[in-house]
Amino acid sequence: MAPVEPPLAGYTVIDLSTGIAGAYCSKLLADGGADVIKVEAPEGDPLRAWSASGAAIPADADGALFTFLAGAKHSVVADPGEDAELVNRLLASADAVVWSAGSKVAEHPDFTAHAIHRRHPHLTVTAITPFGLEGPWRDRAATEFTLQAWSGGIVGLGRGEQERAPVFVGGQVGEYLAGAYASAATLTSRYRRIGGGPGELLDLSMLETQILCLTYYPVTYFELLGRPWRDARRPTIPGVAQAKDGLVDLGCGTAQQWFDLCAMVGHPEWIDEESPLSITELANVYADEIFAWMAATGVDEIRELATAFRIPNAPVANGANVTSFDQFVERGAFVRNPRDGFRQPSHPYRMSPAQLRPPQPAPRLGEHTEHYRTAHLPPRPEPSGAVKPLPFNGLRVLDMTTFWAGPCGTHFLAMLGAEVIHVESTRRPDGTRLIAGIPTTEDQWWEKSPIFEALNTNKKGLTLDLQSARGRELLRELIATCDVVVENFTPRVLDQIGLDFAAIQSIRPDVVMVRMPGFGLDGPWRDNPAFAYVIEAASGVSWLTGYPDRTPYDPYSIGDPNAGVHALNAILLALEHRRRTGEGVFVEAAMVDAALSISAEQVIEYSAYGALLEREGNRGPTAAPQNLYRSNDIDEFGRLDSWVAIAVATDEQWETLCQAIGSPSWATDPALSSEAGRRAHQDSIDKHLTAWCETRTRDDIIATLWDAGVPVAKVLQPHRQTELEQLTFRGFFEEVEHPVNERARLSTVPMRFSSGPKLFHANPAPTLGQHNHELLTELGLTPAEIADLEAGGVIGVAPAMRSG
Repeated sequence: MAPVEPPLAGYTVIDLSTGIAGAYCSKLLADGGADVIKVEAPEGDPLRAWSASGAAIPADADGALFTFLAGAKHSVVADPGEDAELVNRLLASADAVVWSAGSKVAEHPDFTAHAIHRRHPHLTVTAITPFGLEGPWRDRAATEFTLQAWSGGIVGLGRGEQERAPVFVGGQVGEYLAGAYASAATLTSRYRRIGGGPGELLDLSMLETQILCLTYYPVTYFELLGRPWRDARRPTIPGVAQAKDGLVDLGCGTAQQWFDLCAMVGHPEWIDEESPLSITELANVYADEIFAWMAATGVDEIRELATAFRIPNAPVANGANVTSFDQFVERGAFVRNPRDGFRQPSHPYRMSPAQLRPPQPAPRLGEHTEHYRTAHLPPRPEPSGAVKPLPFNGLRVLDMTTFWAGPCGTHFLAMLGAEVIHVESTRRPDGTRLIAGIPTTEDQWWEKSPIFEALNTNKKGLTLDLQSARGRELLRELIATCDVVVENFTPRVLDQIGLDFAAIQSIRPDVVMVRMPGFGLDGPWRDNPAFAYVIEAASGVSWLTGYPDRTPYDPYSIGDPNAGVHALNAILLALEHRRRTGEGVFVEAAMVDAALSISAEQVIEYSAYGALLEREGNRGPTAAPQNLYRSNDIDEFGRLDSWVAIAVATDEQWETLCQAIGSPSWATDPALSSEAGRRAHQDSIDKHLTAWCETRTRDDIIATLWDAGVPVAKVLQPHRQTELEQLTFRGFFEEVEHPVNERARLSTVPMRFSSGPKLFHANPAPTLGQHNHELLTELGLTPAEIADLEAGGVIGVAPAMRSG
């Protein structure tokens, strides 16, 4: 039997990027079967010499992270001045380009993103930049650290402690998230162009990616409720805590989980269903007792009890221990690098019968140059089809997801033209309707969640009670009309209603079914509840977030949107397999597998070099100095708590910083002229920069340093994102009317498509059951039958707790 070709077989991508974001984008495409040709300047991609731990990379070797990210790619060395013809022949023969600044090739006037788009109109050109290719900030200096500050992600969901400086999310996660979104954008363009449409320029902003993945729709929340999500930093309780024999992560995402935690630690008297305090506030009241109980109890015992009580829990992973966790061992979550033998994560999703490309070796620098110099490279034909205004027009998606991870993936499809039917029930509405802090005494409180509104525009709303035989029957009839079915229940829920892939395929043979469990569909953690924080802990994302003198902080944000964008990639690969073969595809997009992929550097560094990466507060491996410094501004809450982020990534930036602050003698010390020297003297540099910043306003600091080309940012309160002129220029927020709520600004997608659309929110999020009549009438039901379903509670337009 012939092996199954991966979905993107024959799709050629030229990688003109440097850095993790572009490399991860093209890795995801290569895993999907694309032929990726990495064009490098003679000195090679800087990632070849990179190690986050500072491990020495021999001149004839490559850094382990590069080897992971470059698997299966080809390497062509090109001097942009001498090899322009070769580069243009490669571009003419390709389907797509992944581009970022940072190499002599990409920055040559002939090979900028705009120049490539003009000269090769058949190409999809995906450009990854800090702020976007156009706009007032397009040429401003930035690092991931300063982008986290501008995004509001550093203070996003109140992570940290008010007594200390806020802290960023470690591990270069923003780079990976940008790469995952860039891959999804490239695949979206491919889907749009199936009929032969023209190429397009995709302009991705890493700032906008971080807003979507590190903050929780704070602008909409603030505009609709008149208050920020958090007005102070509080550590998650329990969060990551010290047990008797190690670290463990526990969390309470719902009131029921808080009640269960009270019972588990032996204090049922803490349960007060009428308390005016939030779960977070109650947990802080009893924090000392909770931590004392955990410190006296072993990790395994805590996890066994928590699992029995259905409280989200996980061990805390790092580069040294993550490969030993029984869930990951049983599921084969880690594999050997085929070239250098270190351990690396396997794919972030699994699919069948479609197959991803198995790991293949990374290329040596220029390994394939001579092959492509002499190869016949037939140019791609000129585009012949018309532009499809919305890429996913004609695609019908059944969205049985809830909270954040699933809905954000299907939301992208809805904003770009898919008909997405969001299924809830009156007994169990989407969880985001219930967590927005709206008192249940308010009229139609369930329609007033800013989180639900921001996550579900352009979707249709259907309620079905899947506990009833008639509800399940109607669901099966609906499945027959859908191309894609997505769900993110715990695994046992679909098992209980008899809707596994075989059952769904018997209804719709060519369906793409996507399941998004937290920890996977098998293994000992299969049925554990999975909220973002336990996914982050179990994968290593939490380990690098926080201060070295205390337990890690939960990022509490990345686990969900990261899972959503990876599931989106998997859906688009599965649809391509279906287009080529006519077969349906089953996708398992476990949240933790996606998280392991974006924290890959930890296990790679430990396996390759024996180096355990550690959290360093606001310092990090990519810049020195890098830290937060307090200004003299009073914040909107009346506190001396306004910070700026400064990150010096190059020797040139250090020189310009010194000049900008007046060349004081301490700064011009020759010992600080190199990165190694600055790293050795970070404490001293921080002391001087702290003194310089604390007498100035943030606006003054930004004007002085940014104009000099130094990466700097305000640590923005996330609900102030609309104040950034770059976001206004790009139209990142759109004002949307809603039948119950006030008009509010909603975020869109983190890239702009030159072929459109210009606006993304065509319709507000649906009210509960808004499209019941429309959708059930399409299935052939009469008005009388629909009325009977309402009377019987199979469908409805209000939560069951309010309707009876």
